[in-house]
Amino acid sequence: MTTVIALARAAHPLPTAAVTGVSVLLAAVAGNCAGTCVLLAVAVLVGQLTVGWSNDLLDAAADAEVGRFSKPLAAGEVSRQLVGWCLAGAVPATVILSLAVGWRPGSAYLFAVGCGWLYNAWLKGGWLSWLPYSVAFAALPAVATLALPQPRWPAGWAIAAAALLGGAANLTNTLPELAARNPAGYRGLPDRIGSRPSLLLAGALLIVATGCVAFGPAGSPAGRAWLGLSAEIVLVLIGIPLLWRRAASRAPFYAMLGALLVPAVLIVLAGHRLR
Repeated sequence: MTTVIALARAAHPLPTAAVTGVSVLLAAVAGNCAGTCVLLAVAVLVGQLTVGWSNDLLDAAADAEVGRFSKPLAAGEVSRQLVGWCLAGAVPATVILSLAVGWRPGSAYLFAVGCGWLYNAWLKGGWLSWLPYSVAFAALPAVATLALPQPRWPAGWAIAAAALLGGAANLTNTLPELAARNPAGYRGLPDRIGSRPSLLLAGALLIVATGCVAFGPAGSPAGRAWLGLSAEIVLVLIGIPLLWRRAASRAPFYAMLGALLVPAVLIVLAGHRLR
């Protein structure tokens, strides 16, 4: 059981659960049947496990060298060999499960997973650390609509909102690296501009993304759209001062997950199925 828990922690459980949940929500809103949603959930979950495990496996040596023992691999709670074997099994499983949903949505999701691997292997240490996040998130609405019996591309506002939220995720999810002074030697965008500018930029991206969801769909009720956008603005304006002294902690990421409820509710209430 200890090994299982360590494996789960090495897979970055909260981001993995968040991406899986968002993917299932989008698939359901797009109009997919329950069976497709369940299959997609499993495919996304396994794919996110590969992203999380590869991230920790690639960083294992650097984490151990600087004594970053909050990481299961660096602490020796689980062996690199075991994580490697799990990864070797999860990668083909991701391909099989993704294509089982359909070659179109499967290809779109595998592209998103590839973006996660690109981040882990290369882009996490530079100014473009946000790019794999944004591109991968932008692919999620396409995964949902391409899985339909009559596949179609999602509306531009859905892709734009997802891309903006991906950028906000990068700005908040990597902030703990700042507090630890880059133990693995990576300097992504949040590390380069600082924790508080990252917090401000993430808040701005959340507001713009909510605006896309609120006003992007044709025929959206003006009252509901303005109410949703106003609620997000209030949350951001309240959250930034509260998080100001904790900008380099895990708190901004948790707060962002809470703020995602506003665009999620707008999507569900609108019933526009990502068109």
